Amino acid sequence: MSILRRARTYNQSHVARPHSGGRRISIYWTWSYPWESQRSSAEMYNRFSTMTEVRNALWPAYETPDYDAANFLQGVAGTLELFHRSTLAFQELAEEVTGHPVAVFQRIDQAGYRLGIDERILDDTDTLMVFGLDHLPSGQEAATAEIAALRAWLQREGTCLVLAPHHDVGFTDDLAQRQVEYEHHGDPLVPRRQRFGGYTRSLMAALDVPVRNIWGLRPAVAPGTGEIAPLTMSRDLDRLRLLDNVTTFNFHPHLPHYELTAPEGHELHVLGRQRVDPNRPHPFTAAGETELNALIWMPPAGARAGNIVLVDSTNFTTLFGGTESLRNFWHNLATMV
Repeated sequence: MSILRRARTYNQSHVARPHSGGRRISIYWTWSYPWESQRSSAEMYNRFSTMTEVRNALWPAYETPDYDAANFLQGVAGTLELFHRSTLAFQELAEEVTGHPVAVFQRIDQAGYRLGIDERILDDTDTLMVFGLDHLPSGQEAATAEIAALRAWLQREGTCLVLAPHHDVGFTDDLAQRQVEYEHHGDPLVPRRQRFGGYTRSLMAALDVPVRNIWGLRPAVAPGTGEIAPLTMSRDLDRLRLLDNVTTFNFHPHLPHYELTAPEGHELHVLGRQRVDPNRPHPFTAAGETELNALIWMPPAGARAGNIVLVDSTNFTTLFGGTESLRNFWHNLATMV
């Protein structure tokens, strides 16, 4: 007998989760769903692919009745829904180990409701995951009241803010460099200019997080395989034990490099680095770099009692595969002390 999944609800108010020992995790998508979904397919830059483009590029992966026009959105909105669906495996694991469902919020949702980060989200959240997939031209920035609310929340013991700005591809006006970047990552669904993360950037500036998201880098694979190369890890610094039983993250062809704008020290640790494909030219590797910063931890400091972690949002989706190692990372984040 097949097990029925729980019925899905939509467009309802959040029901607060009582504190019962397990971490209460919330996802906050930083985009304006209407702005992103209504971008013209004639636009060359700074937009998501339409579902039709996804089906064409990944044919025949989505050539099933579930994804035809009678059952699934075919424009950009369909691709946004793929992102939502792709985090369900993480949500299910997190609920299993914490005893709480993962709450999912959007800055501006399908129905046009705007939700800034405030006590309605924070009061019953222990880990807030801010998925920075808003395109820069959409103009998403944290308001003064949101920053104040997050600062106050981070003074609460046991909180963790996960910041996940995505890549910044083609930020230069040099068209030749844009083409080099495009050929490096090799994804036909990513335009030659796709700049993400205005909202998360505004949070990083306001909360004194000395990091910026830059580039879209293709990870190296282990020799003789098609598998992503292992992470280079600083396990001695990993007091949160995020990397227990973890060897790799997700293979994604255009990962952001979390460039530090301050030196590493007792308040700023790079816990994981990912080797970049050395066989595909890129300005990053041409400058002598070999690894991107994939996982950063800022332990409590000063008035901030909570942790800040930076890791890309694609590591919580199943759009690009998934491994036992990645599920171990999810478990570690969901159960961190």
